[in-house]
Amino acid sequence: MTPTPPLPSRRYAWFVVGLLTLANVSSYIDRQVLSLLVKPIKHDLHLSDTQMSLLLGLSFALFYTVFGMGIGRLADRHSRRNIIIGGVVVWSLMTALCGGIRTYGQFFLARMGVGVGEATLSPSAYSLIADLFPRKQLATAMSVFTMGIFMGSGLALVVGAGLVARLPTAGLVAVPVFGAVHPWQLTFFYVGLPGLVLAGLLLLVREPARQQVLRTNSVANRLTLSESLALVFRYRRAYLLLCLGVACTALMSYGLTAWVPTYFGRTFGWTVPQAGLRYGLVLVGSSVAGVLAGGAYADRLHRQAVPDGRLRVGLVTCVGCLLTAFVPLLPSARLALLGLALPSFFIAMPMGAATAAIQEIMPNQVRALASSIFLFILNLVGLGLGPLLVALFTDHLFHDEGAIRYSLALVLLLGGVVGAACFLLAFKPYRAAIAHREAPPVPELVA
Repeated sequence: MTPTPPLPSRRYAWFVVGLLTLANVSSYIDRQVLSLLVKPIKHDLHLSDTQMSLLLGLSFALFYTVFGMGIGRLADRHSRRNIIIGGVVVWSLMTALCGGIRTYGQFFLARMGVGVGEATLSPSAYSLIADLFPRKQLATAMSVFTMGIFMGSGLALVVGAGLVARLPTAGLVAVPVFGAVHPWQLTFFYVGLPGLVLAGLLLLVREPARQQVLRTNSVANRLTLSESLALVFRYRRAYLLLCLGVACTALMSYGLTAWVPTYFGRTFGWTVPQAGLRYGLVLVGSSVAGVLAGGAYADRLHRQAVPDGRLRVGLVTCVGCLLTAFVPLLPSARLALLGLALPSFFIAMPMGAATAAIQEIMPNQVRALASSIFLFILNLVGLGLGPLLVALFTDHLFHDEGAIRYSLALVLLLGGVVGAACFLLAFKPYRAAIAHREAPPVPELVA
């Protein structure tokens, strides 16, 4: 048996998680701030709704998901820290470059670059964090990192709303190197360039020793791609059902985030800055509380030796969303705003627990690859279908823009039912996977 590499100190481990969380916040601010600039961008670049939707979704999501799997493979074999630093530099520069574009084609290419850069972070970070903490604390650590998703999404609305309210409404602004740009383009400089400072801070992180590595005769196995995929899908039922269950929570999350500001405008007459600021504050507070509560609950169940405890958090999420699906139907803006804290809290709960669950059933050599496939499914279902379903329900089921409140409620119901079914079906195969990992066959697993 090869000795297990010692874990770093808890203080250092939390320091690394803190920096990675800041990187996650930065990535989601860069990703989401575009949603508050739809009107001026469409006006100044003469775009259709379809062209704008491609900037908001496909240009980013396609390259984020496709490159993510290749980057996950690299992160299983090379320095995860260096991959993350390179990604932060790329997405920060590409976001800033959106501030200097002249044409729609240039904008599309820059958004593709943002997606490629951000694809480096989560698969590498999930694998790296799993080598910093004991299993009994892993869900909490993952929850702190994934907290950046919700903080970034909320802060993008809050910061974006403040910037939109203060930007000039006409004319051009002179910027060094880029020359005269539209006022809304300044937003991309403000949110993109600080990421370069963060990339410098990440140089303080040391690549940790890899834990739970598959070995044969005390030699770490260097797996081919086919061998790696075989290991990822060794527990395919547990893995895929877990991925689909979390994807349903992402469907609800992206559906709400994309359309709630519009919902407040159409239903209660709020302006974009009003809706963005108020909903952004609610989203940050409730989502951060939810993801931390979910991680703490998952680790508590783990300490109580509940083998499927991490999945139970996902089931709680879906049931909570079903019980709060009525919130968009509330009769006043204030009640609806406060009420949205409830589904936002539940939607955030499973992210840390789910990522910890995936790390738990995967050997080290495929953790980043497994995480990247998980993120591919998550974004394909969540980002690809969440906002789209709200629009389809409004346009083709209710045939009325003012019925968006019913579309939001229906997405919460749909995501809650399908997600709950996936988590329930995953319990038995996941328990079997955990039991198998506790007593693995050859090749030997050094734990």
